[in-house]
Amino acid sequence: MPAVLDPVALDKLRELDPDGRRRVVQRVLTAFESSLARWLAQREDQRGDSQPATVSSIAHTLKSSAGSVGAKDLAQACADLERRLRAGDTAELTGDIERLLRLGHSALAAIRAMLHP
Repeated sequence: MPAVLDPVALDKLRELDPDGRRRVVQRVLTAFESSLARWLAQREDQRGDSQPATVSSIAHTLKSSAGSVGAKDLAQACADLERRLRAGDTAELTGDIERLLRLGHSALAAIRAMLHP
């Protein structure tokens, strides 16, 4: 089973703070944990309300932050969804949102396991 968080991306974060004194990895993961948890809670509360423009904006934001912490599957799903929504394709929007929720919860669990062993 592949890792939820890409070790290469995490190593790149570690390279920014080789001795760990500035706690770059922890700070980035904590910020992503907070924003992802908030988004997941909001999405769970608004499951039936799926405005394409709102979902596209969220996908865009999550795409880059997920990529920076190595949540590659979540980042890719966001990129795919954003691209389809920009093209006006909303046929699979409900399923796409469910996929983002599933991948988001998986990434959140992996991040929490790293931050709170």
